[in-house]
Amino acid sequence: MKTGLPKSQKGAVAIEFALVFVIFFAVFYGLVSYSVPLVLMQSFNEATSEAVRRSVAVDPTTPSYASVLVSTANATLTQQLSWVPPALNLVIGVDTSAAYNATTGTLTVTVNYPVSKLNQVIPFLVLPGVGTVPNLPTFLTATSSLQF
Repeated sequence: MKTGLPKSQKGAVAIEFALVFVIFFAVFYGLVSYSVPLVLMQSFNEATSEAVRRSVAVDPTTPSYASVLVSTANATLTQQLSWVPPALNLVIGVDTSAAYNATTGTLTVTVNYPVSKLNQVIPFLVLPGVGTVPNLPTFLTATSSLQF
């Protein structure tokens, strides 16, 4: 007795695998390519808010108050974003900033990361009918500010 697939069904398994693999890969690529920017944005938001939070501890009677405030914020940003891999090219001091406006008494901490740097790590796909995956803005920006 002969077991197995009839001759007319021999290529069906290969075709089904190819179709399912394409769908599986598209879902997996979408998951990974959108997860990395989301993790970065969460980290940027956390880093900026922590920098502002720690700057509150600076005594206003400290000599050179504004520069101490900004240096505390920058040190906190550096510490909070130290986990970012070098491949992502996040440059502390270029992509990040802390500024104190003495007239309004506002400390503003910002991370402004160009998505073009992310494109060097995760290639963006251009799919017909869908467009660019992942579809991201030009910059990933997180800002926190506090008025003293």
